[in-house]
Amino acid sequence: MKNLKQILLGIAVVTVLMFTQTSNAQAKPKGKEWKVPAADASKKSTVKAGDATAISDGKAIWGKDCKSCHGVKGLGDGTKADKIDISCGNFSSKEFQSLSDGELFYKTKIGRKPMPSFKEKLSDSEIWAVVAYMRTMK
Repeated sequence: MKNLKQILLGIAVVTVLMFTQTSNAQAKPKGKEWKVPAADASKKSTVKAGDATAISDGKAIWGKDCKSCHGVKGLGDGTKADKIDISCGNFSSKEFQSLSDGELFYKTKIGRKPMPSFKEKLSDSEIWAVVAYMRTMK
């Protein structure tokens, strides 16, 4: 019985810590409006919706290049998020998911402070794979 109480207490503490960290990540200001040129916003993904291989590739890239700021689930609660003055975004939000694939591609490729540019690091097909993975964060 004592072990069960300790386990339940441990689960409660971890849950509170996770909620607090996510809440803190979303409490930061969003930063300036980020307009994407219309031609870029209207670009269509080269990845078919639900392409399991692309999503898997995107997840691997996410784990290497995005997770440290945006968090495992895209909640803006990565290990480096506390060091950034603005919110790293909540990729599961309706607001984020309503962005076009072209907008997500552009923002990932071009970047702006504090978001780095990935145009020299990732190919276009790799960025489209990351966009496909971001779509799974609903």
